[in-house]
Amino acid sequence: MKISIFSDGSCSGNPGPGGWGTILKYEDGTEHLISGAEKQTTNNRMELIAVIEGLKKTNLNDEINITTDSKYVKDGISDWIHNWVKNNWTTAAKKPVKNQDLWKELYNLTLNRKIEWFWVRGHTGHPENERCDVLAKKCIFDLVNSGH
Repeated sequence: MKISIFSDGSCSGNPGPGGWGTILKYEDGTEHLISGAEKQTTNNRMELIAVIEGLKKTNLNDEINITTDSKYVKDGISDWIHNWVKNNWTTAAKKPVKNQDLWKELYNLTLNRKIEWFWVRGHTGHPENERCDVLAKKCIFDLVNSGH
């Protein structure tokens, strides 16, 4: 099956309360929306979790297009990750990769999969990206106003 995943993460303060939103669009035109929040996180973690949670809803043989407004996610998974793995999860500067737990999870979810990655500039009117942004921000609002 062909599936398009659109994702966005957001943070109120960085670090601070964060949210993520993901839309899965199936080839028959149906959509599935998922989202969530964390009390204390970073924008980059929310961007990664949005993609990870979307991929968890797919099957190994699905053909997937992933669209994100995060160059961190797109460049990380498309380019940087190969050296991180080769260098035992350290950067070119010999420092541990930040958000290593999520990068390892994303890496494992992408192994032996047919995935194409796309980057769009955020907040420029891309319909699904704008919807994901609204989902992420609603999760932050709900978390902050829940009293927990």
